Amino acid sequence: MDKDLIVPEHVAIILDGNGRWAKSKGMPRNYGHIQGARAVEEMCETAYNRGVKYLTVYAFSTENWSRPEDEVEALMGLLRNYLKTCIKRAKKNNMCVRVLGDRSRLAPDIRKSVEELEKVSRDFDGLHFQVAINYGSRDEMMRAINRLVDDVRDGRVSKEHISEEMFESYLDTAGIPAPDLLIRTSGEQRLSNFLLWQLAYTEFYFTDVHWPDFDAAELEKAIEAYNRRDRRYGGVKQ
Repeated sequence: MDKDLIVPEHVAIILDGNGRWAKSKGMPRNYGHIQGARAVEEMCETAYNRGVKYLTVYAFSTENWSRPEDEVEALMGLLRNYLKTCIKRAKKNNMCVRVLGDRSRLAPDIRKSVEELEKVSRDFDGLHFQVAINYGSRDEMMRAINRLVDDVRDGRVSKEHISEEMFESYLDTAGIPAPDLLIRTSGEQRLSNFLLWQLAYTEFYFTDVHWPDFDAAELEKAIEAYNRRDRRYGGVKQ
């Protein structure tokens, strides 16, 4: 591990390959999701120890509802357990947790757990951990636009004062800096409707490693690749 490397402040990860990882081991897809959840827990600690301040993971997209019913039910069961243990973990590790996405389709008990988790961890100042659940970037932007339109109509916002910064305050990620580095595992090289607005100037790192196998060594490879990039904004090198 090279401690002289610049560590990205905010890392976003598209967690991909749980099912393929399980299949390669002759196990059912749900086993892959269980191991993938454990990998998330480990990555929170790994990323924070490496100096990452914000970690955002894509756990369940708006499109994932179209998966087989038994797989969706298993994922929701896994989410319920994860949210319960996450409260304990947040307290132990001083971790601030925030859930991104449209909660309206989630079961009432899951929404209640999300609210409790966010309330308990709101003032913690360790790792800022964002979990995208029932999240889709287009859906996020449409929800933001609708709220902004309502505020303009009701006189709370002047149309003349609308700016990029104001629009960002209506997104699920309001107050969170844009990701410096996006990682996608399992060989896919697309964004899959994830943080489309926020990733405008983000560096991308794609790896063939399936998510359950993405560990500290793999994160270090991503950070090394990030440091090799010649980052420019508007023609100005950073």
